[in-house]
Amino acid sequence: MREPVAWLEHAVGQIGALLWGGPLLVLMLAAGVYFSLGTGFFQLRRFGAMLRCTLGSLGRRRPGDGVSPFQAMTTALAGTLGVGNIVGVATALAAGGPGAVFWMWISAFLGMMTKYAEVLLAVKFRRRTPGGWAGGPMYYLRDGLGSPALAGIFCIACVAASYGIGNMTQANAIAGAAAVFSLPAAASGLAAALLTGLVMLGGFGRIAAVTGKLVPVMGVLYLAASAAALAANWRAVPRALGEILAGAFSLRSAAGGAAGYTMLTALRYGVSRGIFSNEAGLGSAPIAHSGAQTADPARQGLWGMFEVFFDTIVMCTVTTLVILTAGGGKLWHTLPPGQMTAAAFSASLGPSGEGIVSVSVIFFALSTLMSWSLYGERALEYLGAGKRGIFCYRAGYLALIAAGALVRIDLVWGLADLFNGLMAIPNLIAVFALSPAVFSATWQFERSLGARGRKKRKSSEKQITYCNYKKKFLKLDKIWRLQ
Repeated sequence: MREPVAWLEHAVGQIGALLWGGPLLVLMLAAGVYFSLGTGFFQLRRFGAMLRCTLGSLGRRRPGDGVSPFQAMTTALAGTLGVGNIVGVATALAAGGPGAVFWMWISAFLGMMTKYAEVLLAVKFRRRTPGGWAGGPMYYLRDGLGSPALAGIFCIACVAASYGIGNMTQANAIAGAAAVFSLPAAASGLAAALLTGLVMLGGFGRIAAVTGKLVPVMGVLYLAASAAALAANWRAVPRALGEILAGAFSLRSAAGGAAGYTMLTALRYGVSRGIFSNEAGLGSAPIAHSGAQTADPARQGLWGMFEVFFDTIVMCTVTTLVILTAGGGKLWHTLPPGQMTAAAFSASLGPSGEGIVSVSVIFFALSTLMSWSLYGERALEYLGAGKRGIFCYRAGYLALIAAGALVRIDLVWGLADLFNGLMAIPNLIAVFALSPAVFSATWQFERSLGARGRKKRKSSEKQITYCNYKKKFLKLDKIWRLQ
């Protein structure tokens, strides 16, 4: 029995490596470059507007009921904040050296625009249902691109992926983290299934309400622990930053590591781990963002941009710096990725460090379980599943949480990567094809910002740039309206 399983694991791994080893990563990067150039690096020019429209809007009163833009973002962020921010960063360091982190930053910078585009499209093409707004790649594939077949493929892959990357892998991570507190894997799996089930019963509203409180709290706690660890090793921070920059552009193998680290290996693993961390281009997060109570697709797109920024550029960076500065900067040379982050926090904060990492993994993984249950349900609803179908999905989802805490899941990881790729391909096809709609909506949003700040413009050079930008987007708007 073991031989067929091992053969299947190998076959799935080979297919996944072929899919993610080059073509799909290039396509995802190309999407980020395309939308960055097409919008004049909107994520850089409007970074301040992004902060004002996201974090700066948290204290304002929001009319109406339903899911707020912030809750929609935290639901999506709950699906991306997880094991990838802790173990994924360690994996990138072990495989590509410190230089991999620089390329994670680049992939996140470009991915901000990919996520912006797919979130904008999800809000633009969403549909009102008895349970609230419903949207995502399946809707803009069907109604925008006119391809129900690709929409169906996306949904089938999304349901399958929700059982893997969003379920069993997270439950397994919870069991591993709970073992630090001497909690048996069976007990942690049942507890995770029970908590997830209670949240799932309340639908999108309850998931959004829970993640809207859980994500900020766990994010602040993890950042506070990271700040304490960096404060204990503050003298090593400049050296760590230097290693990241030097490793990113090294043309020959550096000392340390059996194979050494070159610019190519750093680029490969940095880009791949960055994309896996923030899921820009995958198509999962737009499902959550489409439920927000907002009238402006571009404004919700800014929440998507912030999601990538916080997930990769903030959270992954602090994890990296903690690892590179702990233990004299030698831990990442000697430990396997699974132990690296916990050992770094323990070396900096004492015995409590491992507990902090374990608690973070548990809550990150729990929030991911909740978010991906929503993605799977919405995909099934699009495919026409009724109440009985949703009940069966929920029952299977909770059963696999309990099982995932107990079983070896190498095959599950491989299948999850495969189905994630099958989600990304139709999603990226639609994002590229519907880019005129993205550019048109971006211009409308830019114009609204320009109207507020026009009196403040004093530089003729800036005014010329603005006018050229306006002409380009009016042309794209005309192309879109002719379709």
